[in-house]
Parts: sequence; structure tokens; C-alpha cells
Amino acid sequence: MKFVLIPDSFKGTLSSEQICEIAKEKVEKHFPGAETACVPVADGGEGSVDAFITALGGSKVTVKVKNPYFEDMDSYYGLINEGKTAVIEMASCAGLPLVEDRKDPRKTTTYGVGQLILAAAESGVEKIIVGLGGSSTNDGGCGAAAAVGVKFYDKDGKEFVPTGGTTADICKIDLSGKAEILNKVEIVTMCDIDNPMYGPTGASHIFGPQKGADEAMVLELDEGIKNLSRAITEAIGKDISEVPGTGAAGAMGAGMIAFFGSRLQMGIQTVLDTVKFDEMISDADYIITGEGKLDSQSLRGKVVIGIAERAKKQDKNVIAVVGGADIDKAYEMGVTAVFPINRLPQDFSISRHHSKENLAYTVDNVLRLIAAK
Repeated sequence: MKFVLIPDSFKGTLSSEQICEIAKEKVEKHFPGAETACVPVADGGEGSVDAFITALGGSKVTVKVKNPYFEDMDSYYGLINEGKTAVIEMASCAGLPLVEDRKDPRKTTTYGVGQLILAAAESGVEKIIVGLGGSSTNDGGCGAAAAVGVKFYDKDGKEFVPTGGTTADICKIDLSGKAEILNKVEIVTMCDIDNPMYGPTGASHIFGPQKGADEAMVLELDEGIKNLSRAITEAIGKDISEVPGTGAAGAMGAGMIAFFGSRLQMGIQTVLDTVKFDEMISDADYIITGEGKLDSQSLRGKVVIGIAERAKKQDKNVIAVVGGADIDKAYEMGVTAVFPINRLPQDFSISRHHSKENLAYTVDNVLRLIAAK
């Protein structure tokens, strides 16, 4: 027997690594000697580097970079696939926890992210995976671009490094000085949202408030991103403002396309490609996955559905163990069965404290049923 365990985290209760550990223990109990492949899913945010290293083996490389306020800090990237692929999570140097009580998306920068990308490229990797999520920034990736040699000029022809509050001052962008080594590396960006650059559903309006922006600041930031969009269009000859995901992480999604030639891809698809999922499941009997809540949002290609669609092509059994479920279409998309873990009619504020034992109990019962066949 072969089981592939590939769950997302249950946000705020269980990490994907913990879920893998619990499920693996139960598999070994009911199917001694069975092969288990564990792939904790990373969504691009904090913990993504560790998840990839856990799934594939690898190492962390420490790099001194700038934090969100241009102060020196130690950050890192991961090396996997025998050093051929680097994994970067922007939260490691531009994340919201790093600003603590200094939240102000007008002043924060993604400069450190660019430094990490450049360091990874210079280490000789062939591919870089950049995870967006959990950022404290709204600079459209301008800081990251400046770190790799892209130049920004104001109306007086003066060069500067734009932050969220000064993207409105960008008059011209010059891409000619960008580090040439980046042209030799494939860059993929993990991005699970489809917001455009600016406007009511754009970076500033949707994500600005959680980064410390009040109503007036949101409007200011949005105008800045709108101006950045104009400058990008002029620089690359293409308007990308409506491309789904360009509004991600303070419009970092747009910056990754415009300044790094990256493509935006759903996180789960990036994970599945990186771990060679299609090969991994070719001889699998059961795939056990899960996420905190299986709902209409899941149909956009989140973890469970992304896995199910791939597995369906090989006619594999996909069992989803979830915190809660409210969707029937999952079955049409390749999910064999769905098992919510909550055993009692309790409010989440209570049940969340019992997630570990509830998950273990549910997986145990699922495996008992399989064993009884």
C-alpha cells in the first residue's frame, strides 16, 4: 500500500507538518509496512521554506538584507532539488510581524526580497520560487526591483527607491541596469489571490487596512499604485494592471511580472510541480489531503481541489479531511470522500482547542474503514 499525505494547514490550529505527522502515525498503525509520502503544503507565506525542505530535503541559506524599514537583518532562502531550486518567502524580510508596532505601508519596502532573489540567483540556481503573502508593504515590488538594479526617477530626474508613499512620484522606470544573471533563472511566484493592482478590489483597498492604512492613506496608496501602473506600462509596453494577482502583497504580484519576468501561479500548482506530484501518485493507493474549510473559495483551485483535479487524471482515490465542509461540487472535481473532523456540535472557539485529537480520531476511522474492505 502507498499513501500520499499532502494537507494544507488548518489556519490557526494545526500546521501542515503536524497534520502529516498525525496521519502518518495512523497509517503506520493500521497498515504496517505501508509506504507514506509526506508533503506539507506551503501557500507562499511564512513557513513555506520549511515546508518545501520538509517535503524534499534541502537546506537554509542565511543572507543579510534590509528589513521593511531599510534596517539590516538576517533573512534566509531555502535550497531544494539538489541546490537547483531556491525558495523565498517575502514575509521573511518584508512581513507584517517584522514591523511590530510601526505599521505604515507608506514607508515599508520590499528591498530585502530583491536582495534575497539576487543572492539566490548568484548561488547558481536554475529556478527561484517566490512566495507572496503576509507582507507589510504596498510598494508594488519597487524596492525589490531597486535591489537588483532597476532605477526609478522622479519628475526632476532624481533617482530614488520608491516605497508605498512615494510610488506617486515615479515618473520614469529604467530596466536596463537590472542584474543580467536574473535573465538566466526561471522565476515562479506563488500567488493565491486574483486582485488587480488598484481600484476598489486592488492592493491598497483590500489589504492596506491590515497593514496600518486608514481610509485617507488607502486612497493615497491607491493613487500611487495607479501611477506605478502607468510607469510600468510605459517601461514594458504592456498594461498588466488587470492581470489577476497583480494586487497581491501590496501589488508585489505586479512587480514580479514587470521587474522579474515572473509568472504568477496558484500555490498548490507550484507545490505539485516542484514535488513531482504526478509521478509521486502514479503507484499510490490513497491520497489524503485537507484544509481548514472546504467551501466555494476552494473551487478556485485551492489545495484540496488542486490536488483532486491532478489525481482525477490518474483515477486516484482522494480523501479530504477538513475542519468544515460546505460544498458538493468537490466530488465532481475529483474528491472521493470528505470527512469533517469535528465530532461534537461546538463553536469553533471551543473546537479549535481539540483539533489535534479530532483530526487523529477522524483519520483513524477513515483508515479503519479502508482496512476493513
